[in-house]
Amino acid sequence: MELVNYSVDGAVATITLNRPPVNALNNALIADIHAAVDLASDPSVRAVVITGQPHFAAGADITGFQKTFEAGGTERQASGLVEAGLALERLEKPTIAAINGYALGGGLELALTADFRYVGESAKVGQPEIKLGLIPGAGGTQRLARVVGPQRCKELCMSGRHVGAEEALAIGLADKVCPDDQVLSTALEDAAAFASGPTVALAAVKQAVNSGFGAPLEEALAIEAVGFATSFASNDARIGVAAFINKETPEFTGR
Repeated sequence: MELVNYSVDGAVATITLNRPPVNALNNALIADIHAAVDLASDPSVRAVVITGQPHFAAGADITGFQKTFEAGGTERQASGLVEAGLALERLEKPTIAAINGYALGGGLELALTADFRYVGESAKVGQPEIKLGLIPGAGGTQRLARVVGPQRCKELCMSGRHVGAEEALAIGLADKVCPDDQVLSTALEDAAAFASGPTVALAAVKQAVNSGFGAPLEEALAIEAVGFATSFASNDARIGVAAFINKETPEFTGR
């Protein structure tokens, strides 16, 4: 991978976008992101942080759009990012997007596929595609609506405006706002805490919420029941119950 740095510390993997100056998303970077996410599916990895410096990702590399126009192409430009985002979203472990600088367009769409978004105080996020005569093409209209609600999503996608950190926190788009120089360290600290937790149960929560949200209640309850049964059968459930009874701190193994 030439455009992404991948590292593992303990049970936490860090995926760092590295296409200066703003991590504009082209096909090569997206392919490397997908490859790094595939590496993070290793069971020894129990939490993941995805980040980029000094910007998370300022959006798509628009020069690629121009080349497609000139070639008379109409292929779906965002298909690679859709697949990379789905791979991150489907990881059976907690994921955190640590955002500094810009997370715009495809950058925000990528961040929305993480479970949590930690945002630096001076960061800006948004879906500015409308200013190009386009709409988000890698999940922006769908995941953003699920996070901030349909009315707020329409306003953000139709205006294309940039959203500051405090507003992002207020509308639920950010989970934490941190000083710029503490975003990554905070994300890594929290990821380490997740990584020491009951990974099977954490994955079951993620699956139940992601799959059950918006489904009819009976269908959603069935999804939850499967997750409960899966977590109940895990070794960590035995550890957790025994620790509770013995008034001890559980030491989960992730299995």
